[in-house]
Amino acid sequence: QVQLVESGGGSVQAGGSLRLSCAPSGRTFSTYVTGWFRQAPGKEREFVAGFRWSGDSTYYSDSAKGRFTIAGDNAKATVYLLMNSLKPENTAVYYCAAKTSQDYSGRYIYTGWYDYWGQGTQVTVSS
Repeated sequence: QVQLVESGGGSVQAGGSLRLSCAPSGRTFSTYVTGWFRQAPGKEREFVAGFRWSGDSTYYSDSAKGRFTIAGDNAKATVYLLMNSLKPENTAVYYCAAKTSQDYSGRYIYTGWYDYWGQGTQVTVSS
């Protein structure tokens, strides 16, 4: 069974930092793109950042640019999301997702594009 496991969430004050991790558990599989999404209470799940394993390309939402950094560790098959200068509006459950097949459609911001999801990790930013 394929699983993705997120870790690194927690509670921080505004201006603080957190580093989230996403790693596969169970059966290994090749990944084309790993994405990070977040979902705040009462809102839809939204794209935050993505990492394409071939070529190490990165993608960011407008709100993440300049403050968040996504990176992959091939040896550990782990993707990290470093979040700096956190704001209360960044409070949400953060999910990672994996797209396993090549797809050049550029639809990495859409939840339906991904094949597997993790259970999420809570990030709470207090003012």
